[in-house]
Amino acid sequence: MRALDEKSKENEDMVNHPSHYQHGIEPIEFIESHNLNFNLGSAVKYIARAPYKGKQLEDLKKAKWFVDREIKRMEKND
Repeated sequence: MRALDEKSKENEDMVNHPSHYQHGIEPIEFIESHNLNFNLGSAVKYIARAPYKGKQLEDLKKAKWFVDREIKRMEKND
């Protein structure tokens, strides 16, 4: 089974359709459909892939970083 998993990873299209984005709607489709800016789009991307990349806590911390940055940007513009 391990050789099959490694083989499928080798054939994976990491540019156009990485497996960690193949769980329902792709994050980019959601981000574009909601017209999110860079910070919010990045947060969505990290949250969406967190359970599938093997670094869930790291990805959630990255998402938080982008949300915090967006909050600071919005507070500055108030």
